[in-house]
Amino acid sequence: MSIIAANSHILYREAVYNYQQQQLQLRSSSGGSCCSSFLVQRTCGFFDLRNGKPKGISKRDMKLEAFWADMTEPTSVEMEAINDSDQLDQILIQAQQLSQPILIDWMASWCRKCIYLKPKLKKLAAEFDTKIKFYYVDVNKVPQALVKRGNISKMPTIQLWKDGEMKAEVIGGHKAWLVIEEVREMIQKFI
Repeated sequence: MSIIAANSHILYREAVYNYQQQQLQLRSSSGGSCCSSFLVQRTCGFFDLRNGKPKGISKRDMKLEAFWADMTEPTSVEMEAINDSDQLDQILIQAQQLSQPILIDWMASWCRKCIYLKPKLKKLAAEFDTKIKFYYVDVNKVPQALVKRGNISKMPTIQLWKDGEMKAEVIGGHKAWLVIEEVREMIQKFI
């Protein structure tokens, strides 16, 4: 089994660089010896405060930006639980007003495939964070009328609802990555 690890040279240089920047900031803010060519990191490179001119991005900085993940977007989004038919009705009305589809994962706490699939759906929810809302229903904790309304016979079942009705579904009895790809395709058809 291979292990992917960070390049220690890059991490060491970054740590040293950050330490040096903190020391420069402390010296300039303490009123001691002021450094006239103090550098400030911006999203587009480094700027010299003395001249206000960009110095550009070095090759090392490009490698670091490519190495670190973009932390501005969430990596996973919590799915909200649906507990009864009234709550489902409210969610459908709200989604219809926003003209936004919703995705419902019908699962059970005893179902291994459901448990394995849930974190992968949370990551998929982060991918479509503003376009579609993700929910889940634990079929053992809700009234059977809600389960019948969803027409659920197998688990996990992932359904896409739009305009108050179910438009498409994926029954996830096979490999999780295949299910996620099918769900992704289903979402892209309706958004």
